[in-house]
Amino acid sequence: MSPELLIALIAGLGGMLGWGLADFFAKKTIDEVGDVVSLVWAHIFGTGVLCLIVAYQFLVSDSALGMPSTLSEWSLLALFGALQAAVYLFVYKGFAKGQVAVLSPIFASFSGLVAIASVLFFGEVLSGYVVPVLVLIFVGVILLSLDVRSLAKSGVALAAPGVREVLIATVLATIWTLYWDVFVGGKDWIVYAFVMYAAMTVAMYVYALQRKIDLRVSHKPRMWKFLLLIGACEIIAYLAISYGYSATSLTSIVAILSGAFSLPVIILARLFLNERPTGMQTLGSIAVILGVILLPLI
Repeated sequence: MSPELLIALIAGLGGMLGWGLADFFAKKTIDEVGDVVSLVWAHIFGTGVLCLIVAYQFLVSDSALGMPSTLSEWSLLALFGALQAAVYLFVYKGFAKGQVAVLSPIFASFSGLVAIASVLFFGEVLSGYVVPVLVLIFVGVILLSLDVRSLAKSGVALAAPGVREVLIATVLATIWTLYWDVFVGGKDWIVYAFVMYAAMTVAMYVYALQRKIDLRVSHKPRMWKFLLLIGACEIIAYLAISYGYSATSLTSIVAILSGAFSLPVIILARLFLNERPTGMQTLGSIAVILGVILLPLI
């Protein structure tokens, strides 16, 4: 296995694990304090964690910080942060309006769109054996998001509630991933992830203020630990994918593997919440795990 493939695998799995754990802990907070409140506080904590990591890099490890050097780079990092904030807000708005069983597979498709666009338009080259394995993993990602029983009850239609918002989030997530890969390549991925993530946090906070959303969580003190865990796990995901995009050209592998974040959610929900996966989710889990095993053997 080449060093580049190893980095892509580690980065993709880090994104999968980080976002999966964040989603799992979000199950504890969203019903209690709401989605926007959870997003804002989790990202505030996440920004704090990243700040500590950057401070460690500068003060303890004596590593020089590769700060953005131009106003355009700072502006683009702010734009990336605002764009990612929009992805979160559109997804949650869509989920609040419609059936998650209809909407989740739509959003999960962004990783496949990234892989296709990366090959067709951004010059990524994949060996013949990698392609079918990535297709296997992507099929697993879609199956992980499917709930056939709920789909049968609700039906599937582009005019269904929430579809428009989730389609917008899917397109924005695809654009963000493709251009973040290009932008962060060869740069100090820790610093750039920190600035982008901080900008995303500010954008979410401004949105909450404009909507006059009460951000107080003092009446739910047991939620603080989960909000901190969400933020910390998100940092794992963003650092992992930023490292992968910076250090490798294998965008599609990082994107599709990190897009399988439903897998750890399903496993943890089965272990700790006694939630049984559907048959489709079980098949999806097998497909993703089999693909992850096969990739290093290619």
